[in-house]
Amino acid sequence: MLAIETADLHKRYRDIHALDGLTLSVEPGSVFGFLGPNGAGKTTTIRILAGLARPTSGRATVAGLDVAADRAQVARRIGHLPEEPAFYTWMTPPEFLDHVGRIFRLPSAERSARARELLELVGLAEARKRRIGGFSRGMRQRLGLAQALMNRPDVLFLDEPVSALDPTGRKEVLELIERLRERCTIFMSTHILADVERVCDTVGIIARGRMVAIARQAELLARYAVPAFELACEPAEAARLAEWARALEAEPWVQSVTPHNGAVRVVARDVAAAKARLLPAAVAAGLPLTRYEMVRPSLEDVFLRLVGPEGGAA
Repeated sequence: MLAIETADLHKRYRDIHALDGLTLSVEPGSVFGFLGPNGAGKTTTIRILAGLARPTSGRATVAGLDVAADRAQVARRIGHLPEEPAFYTWMTPPEFLDHVGRIFRLPSAERSARARELLELVGLAEARKRRIGGFSRGMRQRLGLAQALMNRPDVLFLDEPVSALDPTGRKEVLELIERLRERCTIFMSTHILADVERVCDTVGIIARGRMVAIARQAELLARYAVPAFELACEPAEAARLAEWARALEAEPWVQSVTPHNGAVRVVARDVAAAKARLLPAAVAAGLPLTRYEMVRPSLEDVFLRLVGPEGGAA
């Protein structure tokens, strides 16, 4: 049985077609990265799967349950962390989790034990006596994860869980998500490619309400990515290198040129042409290269190839 499945899912908001025939499937026990630019339909999809919105047409199941027909049962089987979770800020973390446990009708002893367990899991045990109103954004996200896990869900939905966090907060929350992979199926929407590469084993790429690719991460790279070339100069020559690289975009064998870790990354449409022409072109331009190599393609390369730089399906 699939953890999540949608078939020809549509959602219209008057003249806006937020989902346009979305079809996807998620295996149980996986961490599924739902990747797409802002406005692609990620939040709409999660709201439908969590039973918070109804599709215009199409079908969706979560944990084997029809989302439209069994909304109450689905709610008991899932956890949901929205992009901007809300809290009763005058409460302490145990009080808030006890409140969530009451919603799920958990017995008092279970609520108390579960709250202690989850606060330890998310690293907030030492802050259990503090009011939530004084928490940092990262602490609130961790508490949001705790509340989403209170009912021991089969499927956990995370909507942009780290997009607004600073680097330290992102690291903490991503490490926590990695630790959760053995407890439930995780469906994580994001537009941050590095986060998907780090924690997700399966990736679905959505653009303009349509699924443009879905596969395990390694399979996506093997199927869609082409080798990239990286060139670097001394820091004093970086501006000249960037100017030269921008001019390369006019070449028919070049797909994209982007800055990358202090260097320039060139993704080629024609790898043979790139091998034959790229280095001689740099030498002819008098660039004092410190590095030239063909590198492993990244998920970003796949994303740009499938979605395009403007966020529409290529």
